[in-house]
Amino acid sequence: MTRGPIQFDVSVSYGLPRTGLPASVSFKRWAAAAAWGRIRKADLAIRVVDSKEARSLNRHYRGKDYATNVLSFPAELPEGVSLNIPILGDLVICAPVVAREAKEQGKLLAAHYAHLTIHGVLHLLGLDHEDDREAEAMELLERQILAGMGIDDPYSED
Repeated sequence: MTRGPIQFDVSVSYGLPRTGLPASVSFKRWAAAAAWGRIRKADLAIRVVDSKEARSLNRHYRGKDYATNVLSFPAELPEGVSLNIPILGDLVICAPVVAREAKEQGKLLAAHYAHLTIHGVLHLLGLDHEDDREAEAMELLERQILAGMGIDDPYSED
């Protein structure tokens, strides 16, 4: 694990009206919490979108014809290209899906956004949940990061 100050440049864009959505500073704080101790320098782009854009991206890149809560796109630079600051990748977060899930699951909206942002950044850092062991490790890390921010366990049934 990498310790010490990090240079983590996070840009946030909105593909829909921002009313009721977290401010970019919140997304940056959540992303930095996920990255802390894991990378020293990186760029990350986060885009908050509507269902139409999320569905289109999910269909194009994953072959799944529905809007999902968060999509992670790791950076893929052409061979031989190097940058002073590595590009971590892009996150796309679907606001209507996040709002619906938070309501259905009885979660605070901001806490759900925090969880999904952290979840997406961890994917960009190489973590996954393809099998039970990976899922348990990733969920434990998510719980720890969120607890450090005063946010309840997103996997709790309570």
